[in-house]
Amino acid sequence: MNALLRPCHFALLLVLVIACGAPQASQGGASGGNAAGAPNGGAEPFVRTKRPKPANIVFILSDDQRNDTLGIAGHPVIKSPNLDAMAKKGVHFRNAFVTTSICAASRASLFTGVTERTHGYTFGEPPVSKALGNDSYPKRLRDAGYKVAHVGKYGVKSQASSSDLFDEFSDFDRPYWNEQGQHITNKARDLALAFLSKQTPDQPFALQVSFSAAHADDGRLAIKDHFAPATEELELYKGLTLAPPRLNDPAIFEAMPDFLKSSENRERFFWRWDTEEKYQGNMANYFRLISGIDRVVGDIQKKLSERGVADNTVIVFSGDNGYYMGDRGFSGKWTHFEQSLRVPLIIYDPMAPAAAQGITTDELALNVDVPATILDLAGIAVPKHYQGTTLAETVGWEGNKNTREDFLCEHHLANNKIPCWEGIRNKRYKYATYYNQTPPYEYLHDLQDDPDELVNLAKSPAHATIKAELIARLADYKTRFPAAPSLK
Repeated sequence: MNALLRPCHFALLLVLVIACGAPQASQGGASGGNAAGAPNGGAEPFVRTKRPKPANIVFILSDDQRNDTLGIAGHPVIKSPNLDAMAKKGVHFRNAFVTTSICAASRASLFTGVTERTHGYTFGEPPVSKALGNDSYPKRLRDAGYKVAHVGKYGVKSQASSSDLFDEFSDFDRPYWNEQGQHITNKARDLALAFLSKQTPDQPFALQVSFSAAHADDGRLAIKDHFAPATEELELYKGLTLAPPRLNDPAIFEAMPDFLKSSENRERFFWRWDTEEKYQGNMANYFRLISGIDRVVGDIQKKLSERGVADNTVIVFSGDNGYYMGDRGFSGKWTHFEQSLRVPLIIYDPMAPAAAQGITTDELALNVDVPATILDLAGIAVPKHYQGTTLAETVGWEGNKNTREDFLCEHHLANNKIPCWEGIRNKRYKYATYYNQTPPYEYLHDLQDDPDELVNLAKSPAHATIKAELIARLADYKTRFPAAPSLK
């Protein structure tokens, strides 16, 4: 039995350092915290007004980072002081999710405001339509007079050209160390700071900084190259013995159906996590990449202040999908479990009323909410076909209250190693059907009683009514959300 998948007898090590698999306190929906619209301490909700002026926007996106890998989220190892401080002045969403857990489809949703079902884009599929591209949040901002820039990993093919959407556009991805001997996290920083150096208080702007970190460099499986941090972070986390994933009992993996046990999730587990040497080395470097992002966030904030634009600049930070760090005997993302779907989300608006600063909220928020929120805070009408909702009301401004009780989640990449599925997640239950299996394989989880999703209730007679209700909700979403040609 390998070192990482022994039965759970790691109590002493867990006391020393509880690392990537720390329990997620809010997996089952609302679990305390501050009510949206109330300050820390639970004071009465305040009266909202319209934001006094259109906001500048900085949208920062990480890659393969799930919700619990920040200090503000309770992670006991990762150092993320700049993001933590930003969350303490803004709004930290503990229940943020992507609707599709893969970078291509999720980034297309962040770009267009619609789910994979509607935009149809993932690996191997045609580009996002020109119509959706022309209604994307960068195009809407640019049409409204914003200077709009993108730096870093784009990850989306679109029939709308980058020159139509952005004033400045620089698209690059791994390897982490480029031919010029520069780490690409620092390349993204330098290009972002160069754009911000040209901005003035009288010209609205929007900057999208999209990191490759903390995605593994899949073609480079040596520990020093797989997650290759920048020089600035090399000394971080040295000397620590990182605890194994909390969900590492072999029985968890063995209980899964064969198509998941032979999936890409399992194959990549052996690339990264299956020995103690790989796990300790790769995990520390993964954490270093996240800390590198945090360092750049601090540099961006400093530049905003230098240019005199910080007071009217909203900063949004999120990730493109969750990530398995050895949990369940898996690596990667793609599947329906919480570790795959959950992402960090922080929105900081320095103009927000004092009572709306320093909020932690349990409301359900999605990646498709981000473009609607950006446009709303910029004072631009949100396209009616967007499938997300603005979160401006939670950030402290007058707007539509987020009353979401559930959401569509899905993954339609046609790949023999990554099974397709679709489902519904509400505040208590999650239903998923892997529809390409013969017969289709169903999951039903009670997230209140079983937040780790270890019990499949799909065949439980006592839960037949709940299952039927969730299937009906899935059908309703599929009726209301138009299907792309590839999914009709």
